Amino acid sequence: MTQTYEQMDAIAMLKADHRKVEEIFEAFEKARSRDRKQALAEQACLELKVHTLIEEEIFYPACRGRIEDDLVDEAYVEHDSAKTLINDIEAGGPEDDFYDAKVKVLSELIEHHVEEEEKRVEGMFSQARAAGLDMDALADRMRERRRAAMEEFQTGKPAQTLTMQGDDTEQAQAQSDEAGTVAR
Repeated sequence: MTQTYEQMDAIAMLKADHRKVEEIFEAFEKARSRDRKQALAEQACLELKVHTLIEEEIFYPACRGRIEDDLVDEAYVEHDSAKTLINDIEAGGPEDDFYDAKVKVLSELIEHHVEEEEKRVEGMFSQARAAGLDMDALADRMRERRRAAMEEFQTGKPAQTLTMQGDDTEQAQAQSDEAGTVAR
């Protein structure tokens, strides 16, 4: 029997999000009309903005200090690379130069990021489980934040980077003190 999103623990939820976005990117590759491509690209961007937010606000801070810090740091930077593309894709349309290429590169970036998180032994998710994080408590917080984030981003709010030049990079590092304590 398949679990619903409400029954999943934190890692199952994040993996379900990964599968959903992969399906959207596959549909984009097969789409022929500009309208269909734009709708799929916008759907992928929305899903990714929400997903990155719940990982950055809840999951990654809970992992900081409990798994390899390099993995967490790389995840934030990969998210910011994706968010830069997401904002560019959302600002344009299929008639723009390089639109399809930007969506393809975003898809490839996400594919790499997912692989890093889901590796069987050394991946972030495996390390988080081995560290004994409370995946059910994290899931409850993530579900609640997901609902609010979906509403926020459906209004057209752009994705905010945390690790780029000029960002408040301390936020990405300091979140762990607050959120990590709650998750333990």
